[in-house]
Amino acid sequence: MAEAKEDEDKKVADRSYSRRAFLIGGGAVIAGDALGSHARINAATATTTPLQAAEKSYAPSKGYLVYDSKKCAGCVTCMLSCSLVHEGNESLSLARIQISQSSFAKFPDDIKIAICRQCVTPVCVQSCPAGACFVDSANGNVRRINSEKCIGCKTCLSACPQQPNRTVWNPITKRSMKCDLCGDSPYWNEKGGPNGKQACVEVCPMKAIKFVAETPDQTETDGYDLNLRNHHWLNLGLVENMSVIPPAFVAAASQAPTKPKR
Repeated sequence: MAEAKEDEDKKVADRSYSRRAFLIGGGAVIAGDALGSHARINAATATTTPLQAAEKSYAPSKGYLVYDSKKCAGCVTCMLSCSLVHEGNESLSLARIQISQSSFAKFPDDIKIAICRQCVTPVCVQSCPAGACFVDSANGNVRRINSEKCIGCKTCLSACPQQPNRTVWNPITKRSMKCDLCGDSPYWNEKGGPNGKQACVEVCPMKAIKFVAETPDQTETDGYDLNLRNHHWLNLGLVENMSVIPPAFVAAASQAPTKPKR
């Protein structure tokens, strides 16, 4: 009986060791393959060192989209038009512009707009191992993504310093995409790019998005989130705080007859 028990214990130990050895060995193989693949991609596609990429300067884009998040109504018309003119399909997940709304915030801080900044120093261009992210010098130096070159590594998404990322993942094509100022909009008959029209600007019912040629301030979002409101906006009573009195209310108060003193 004792010998049978010893044999059974030895078999259990052998099986445990085999499973453990298999897991360790398999993990090492997977890790080795991943590192090898990464090294092969870098060796095949990298043309500059990280230091050289950081020192390289890029011609500024000749066009930018600025916006007024306080003027935005959150209707997502811009998102639907963006996906429609680029992908031929109205889908929020395929939009290159992103509107986020917070149920826990109050006006005017409940809506945020995320549009590609066309950064002066485009990290997505610097980090792309396949050269898919590039500066289109033939079309106003717009920072774009060539979907045919994209290898789907998502490096541009992780490298983008903005939150949410201004590069967007296309779950259908398994490729990255970003705003190109409608320079390549196959499902739209209008001319896009810096010298043309942008779908989001054209369709926004609140006129909360605007195209500008001057490079905005690159400090966070300060240079992009601007005040695009006029006196008509204030006349509606849509103010940022109770200390602001709409001009129409002030005019009405000044014209109101005064009550005689008793």
